[in-house]
Amino acid sequence: MESSGLQEIDLRKVDTPCFIVHEGLLKKNLEVLDSVQKDTSCKILLALKGFSMYSTFPTVKKYLYGVCASSPNEARLGREEFGREVHSFAPAYSEEDMEQLLKYSDHIVFNSINQWKKYKPKIDEYNRKNKKNVEVGLRVNPEYSEIKIELYNPCAKNSRFGILAKDLEGINLDGISGLHFHVMCEQGSDTLKRVLEHFEKKFGKYITGLKWINFGGGHHITRADYDVKLLCSLVKNFKQKYNVQVYLEPGEAIGLNAGILVASVLDIVNNGMDVAILDTSAEDHMPDVLAMPYRPEIINAGKPKEYKYTYRLGGVTCLAGDIIGDYSFKEQLKIGDKLVFLDMAHYSMVKTTTFNGIQLPSIALYDPSTKKIKIVKKFGYEDYKRRL
Repeated sequence: MESSGLQEIDLRKVDTPCFIVHEGLLKKNLEVLDSVQKDTSCKILLALKGFSMYSTFPTVKKYLYGVCASSPNEARLGREEFGREVHSFAPAYSEEDMEQLLKYSDHIVFNSINQWKKYKPKIDEYNRKNKKNVEVGLRVNPEYSEIKIELYNPCAKNSRFGILAKDLEGINLDGISGLHFHVMCEQGSDTLKRVLEHFEKKFGKYITGLKWINFGGGHHITRADYDVKLLCSLVKNFKQKYNVQVYLEPGEAIGLNAGILVASVLDIVNNGMDVAILDTSAEDHMPDVLAMPYRPEIINAGKPKEYKYTYRLGGVTCLAGDIIGDYSFKEQLKIGDKLVFLDMAHYSMVKTTTFNGIQLPSIALYDPSTKKIKIVKKFGYEDYKRRL
């Protein structure tokens, strides 16, 4: 796991737990994404579900065209704090949702023909009255995905996501500006190549006359081994073939390897093995560790028994399974030691909870030019209480 640039952060100045985003590494990711935009004339959107640290938006919006939102709250955040294009999608919308989304969105994508037909008159009326052009799209299901974990697979059997090709037969698409698919997760452009083959086979006949196609998220564009040249070739060939604008909306690629979660050792117990209790939590602060599951990397730590001292790292909640994983260290851990979890800028921050009333991690920015840490937000009792 990439830790270059992160080890320069002076952890003595960090009260834990704390998320820290490295501004230099964030900009590095944005520059890679912008190179794709410049080469292909595609538009890349920030997926707020993956990274919504709006204190960084003044920087992010210098590179990306807008945001994609999954709720009225995300759409409002995008409009108020990002200020560029706002694209909205959800599995279904209530009447109240639609009222709010129309105020904040440039594109609204529907998950079913039923919902599109239900809200088409409202959207048409809104556009007429306000002299706006909120564009409408449909999410489709190519019925092909290479995602192995069913929890993250939008094309799993009996999926609730996307319109099947057979259900578009005979449908008048007048008023539809584009199609959207999202069938990838942490994958490369080689996977996209195969996805596009299936998408075109099932939906190619509907593309003529459309303005845009959204390739969704899951593109690990800023990963070191990602084939950016292949991505650019795929996008350019698609645009040339169909004469449409192409959108990408990666979630992880923006914050990939650009942030950390710093935690401290509160206690060490032994119940057949050494267990270090931290002031963070998999359940509260890193829920994907339990959901996927996966084992986050830690600076200067190895796999169990790789180094001399092996510990199980446990969270601070009362959930028995609040276990982050087993790690080994060259030196014995001591109470008060700080551990640095890598790649925590995306998804972890937006998924945190206050289960057990556990304090949420502070959020901070690290400026490599000044080597200073700026605390963006600290949380307290009122943040826990307001949710209840």
